[in-house]
Amino acid sequence: MKIAGARIALSPDQSDHRDVYIRGGRVSFSGNDSDKSLNLNGFLLLPGLINAHDHLEFNLFPKLGSGIYPNAKAWASDIHRPLDSPVKEHLSLSKPTRLIWGGLKNLLSGVTTVAHHNPIEEFLLRPDFPVNVVREFGWAHSLDFSPDLAERFQATPQNWPFLLHAGEGVDEHAYLEIARLDSLGVLSRRTALVHAIGLDHPGLALVKARETGIVWCPSSNLAVYGRTLAPSVLTSSVNVALGTDSAMTAQADLIDEIAVARRASGLNSAQIYEMVTTRAARLLRLCHGQGEIRDGGVADLIAVPDRGQTPADALPEMTPHLVIVSGRIRLIAPNLLDRVNHSGLLHSLRLEGRGHWLTDVDLPSLHRETERALGAEYRLAGKRVWQ
Repeated sequence: MKIAGARIALSPDQSDHRDVYIRGGRVSFSGNDSDKSLNLNGFLLLPGLINAHDHLEFNLFPKLGSGIYPNAKAWASDIHRPLDSPVKEHLSLSKPTRLIWGGLKNLLSGVTTVAHHNPIEEFLLRPDFPVNVVREFGWAHSLDFSPDLAERFQATPQNWPFLLHAGEGVDEHAYLEIARLDSLGVLSRRTALVHAIGLDHPGLALVKARETGIVWCPSSNLAVYGRTLAPSVLTSSVNVALGTDSAMTAQADLIDEIAVARRASGLNSAQIYEMVTTRAARLLRLCHGQGEIRDGGVADLIAVPDRGQTPADALPEMTPHLVIVSGRIRLIAPNLLDRVNHSGLLHSLRLEGRGHWLTDVDLPSLHRETERALGAEYRLAGKRVWQ
C-alpha cells in the first residue's frame, strides 16, 4: 500500500511531505507507484503511540476506592471486594472480552503498542487483537505482593525490560521501597518503576545512578494519592515514559493522560511526545521502529487532520481518523471511507466526547456479552460506548 499526500512526522518538531509505502507490515520511503494508493492529503501522519503501562482487563471498571490513600497496599486492601458490586458484575465478564475492551481503549486513543502489566496470555498475541502487546519483558507486581520479586528479576533475560510497581504512595512505606529494591539488586538500566511517586532525593539519586526508568501515570497518581511525580524527577536525566494504568484508578485513556501530564508538570509538548513515542520504546526495549516513522520500521501509524501544527502539538485532544497497526487498518473515521477499500471494517463504534469510527473488531459480540453483565450504559475508561 502507498500512502500519498500526507505530511509525515519525523520528530516532535519536524515533518515532511513524502510518500510512505507499506509492505509486510513495514514502512519504506521508496516503492512502486503502481501500488494501491491511499490518499491522505490534508492529514498529518504520526507514529503509533506507546502506552507503557496498562492493566488491560480492568478498563470497563468504575474507579474504585474513596479518598486519598497513603500507599498502594492501603488502596488494595480497601478495594479488594470481589464478591461485592460492582466488582462481581465486571468479573462475570469473560477475561478475553475484558482484554479486548482494554485493547480498544488503547486503539481509540491512537495507541498501537501497549505494555500489559500482568502475565502475557496467548489471546493477547493473536493477530486480531486490537493493538500490539509487548511480549518480551519480565515483571513483578510489587514488593508487597510479589515475594519472589528478586528471583523474577534474575530469571528475566538481560535484554528484556523488567517492570514493577514501586514507590507507589506518599508515606515512608513508599519512600523506603527504592532502597529496598536496590539492596535486592533489582534497580538496573533495564528496570522500569511504575509510578515511583515516593521518590525522595536519595531515591532519585539511586535511580539516576542505576539508570533505571520510570513509567509515569499522572491521572492515576492524582486520583489515588493526591500527587504525582515531582518536577525534579521529570526534568532529570531519568528516562520517563507515560502510561494510563487501568480504569480502576483513573478513568482515562492516553489522550487524557497527555493532557493531564501537560497540566500537572509544565513540560512542553515535545517532551511529552517523546514519552509516548521514542522514550517509551527505549524504556520497553522495543527495537523494530516503534514510536517513530522510519525506513524499515514497523508500520504503526495514526492520521490526524493537518492544521499546520508540529507533530508534538497534534497530540493534545487528538482524535485519530485512521489507525494502522503492523500495516493493517484497524480503525477509520467515516470521512475517510471513500479513500480506502474498507472491506472488513464493518463495525461501528462511537465513544462519548471523542468520535465515530469503523473497525474490524467484532463489536456486536462484545456489546452483547457486556450488556448482559453490565447493562446498556457501561463505560470504557469512563466514556460511554455505542454501536
